[in-house]
Amino acid sequence: MSEMLHAVEAAAPVVPGLSERDREILAFERQWWKYAGAKEQAVRELFDLSATRYYQVLNALIDTPEALAADPMLVKRLRRLRATRQRARSARRLSDGGA
Repeated sequence: MSEMLHAVEAAAPVVPGLSERDREILAFERQWWKYAGAKEQAVRELFDLSATRYYQVLNALIDTPEALAADPMLVKRLRRLRATRQRARSARRLSDGGA
């Protein structure tokens, strides 16, 4: 897994207004699928965060103008995926009669 950490660190350009962890999270999201293993396991090993906390941090991060400036394509894609999941959850709740 240290090979993955080095790749994430190398792919994290310095962007004013973003912390080192923020840059590493964006770099990780840009390339996590290239590596073997579960994403949640990689998140725990690289960032020492639970999957739930990681996604809370990620969602807050992609709402910042600094993240958008750092990697517009990635941030827009992540925002689109989040919106799609939110719409799917809302549709399920509506189809379940709001229960």
